[in-house]
Amino acid sequence: MENDSPNKVNRPRAIRRLVIWYRRNSAVTSLVDTAASSASAAGNVAGSVVSSAGSVVSSAGSMARSTLQPLVFDPLRRLQGVADNGLGTTAINDFERIWVAVDGMGGDHAPGPILDGCLQAIERLPLRIKFVGEVEKIKLAAKAMDLEDLLNKSIKKDLIELVPSGPSVEMNEEATVVRRKKDASINIAMDLVKKGKASAVYSAGNSGALMASAIFRLGRLEGIDRPAIGALFPTKDPGQPVLVLDVGANMDCKPNYLHQFALLGNIYSRDVLQVNKPRIGLLNIGEEECKGNELSLNTYELLINEDRFNFVGNCEGRDVLSGQFDVVVCDGFTGNVLLKFLESVGSVLLDVLRAELPRGRRGKVGSAFLRSNLKRIKKRLDHAEHGGALLLGVNGICVIGHGSSKALSVVSALRIAHSAASHGVMEDLANLHRPKALSI
Repeated sequence: MENDSPNKVNRPRAIRRLVIWYRRNSAVTSLVDTAASSASAAGNVAGSVVSSAGSVVSSAGSMARSTLQPLVFDPLRRLQGVADNGLGTTAINDFERIWVAVDGMGGDHAPGPILDGCLQAIERLPLRIKFVGEVEKIKLAAKAMDLEDLLNKSIKKDLIELVPSGPSVEMNEEATVVRRKKDASINIAMDLVKKGKASAVYSAGNSGALMASAIFRLGRLEGIDRPAIGALFPTKDPGQPVLVLDVGANMDCKPNYLHQFALLGNIYSRDVLQVNKPRIGLLNIGEEECKGNELSLNTYELLINEDRFNFVGNCEGRDVLSGQFDVVVCDGFTGNVLLKFLESVGSVLLDVLRAELPRGRRGKVGSAFLRSNLKRIKKRLDHAEHGGALLLGVNGICVIGHGSSKALSVVSALRIAHSAASHGVMEDLANLHRPKALSI
């Protein structure tokens, strides 16, 4: 009896010490809004059923995993209008599905992971996919990834259609190669949109080739000199992303280009992201209107005198993710640097937090509680997890995926394509040359 008594006392005490240690690490718990509740729940479970520290970690891990569903960070999910059936999948009315053309040969890992993402997307989103590519390679990839049966079933249900193409544009080729490779998958996909057989096009391939193909095949919108790539960046509010454009299409810009980017971004934010009165900001080195280089100063004058959108002033780099702006405009060189920097933040932050956690057994147990949450933070800050960016300013909906895109990124990108196609954004973009159509 005397030997059992210390165990009865020490176990609850160890649990209490663990919870006290966890709560004292406010620097970590302030970053992870769900960590405190997970630790508390794990402590309650441990008090009654846990016989070892290993089972505490297992319980907490299973609780965390149950909350981390795919696409939980996607700010467009609430705009889809698709009901969850409680099983992690969605109830979709086939009559509401729209066709999206997918460049199946574009990307570092194509066509297998791209096909996998498309098959997942038709289960979660009201979409039908015209999968464009070299059919034999697609079938071999499907067989290698054990997707053959699912692909055939989807084809029979008219959810996916394989559209044959010729040799594809490689990632290292010049953008103008799309003029020579007329039957490349990206060109065939663009033609499907041009002919009205698809509402949007997605490609994770050569972004320069995609932009060139879009301009050659679809053409620019009236009143737009240069199309821009618009990327959704996360902010402090998971449901309120900020649209940054341009992030790479135009290295050297004129003030009127940035003015047009603001018009494009205002329409997209209003129509697709459902922001009533988007707040437009100009990326600059200071808030004052007298700050900046010649491009910034001249652009500021154009934006401040524009009555078709709500220009709220200059946006410093530290304010991009603050939630104070809905759209931020900049030249493509600056925007691409900002984009690539953001891509590194998630992994760096995760490494810093790991390094700062206490050492020893208590640190290992605490790390186990936080592991899933830290990965969640990394994903929220990693732009590649958001799927793709929009090419705005061409006469069609085009989504550019990350070159290294795999299944989850493909699903997220197709969510963006669906949102843009189903909210009437092209009608408003087509009326850019009519000021009254854009009056707020």
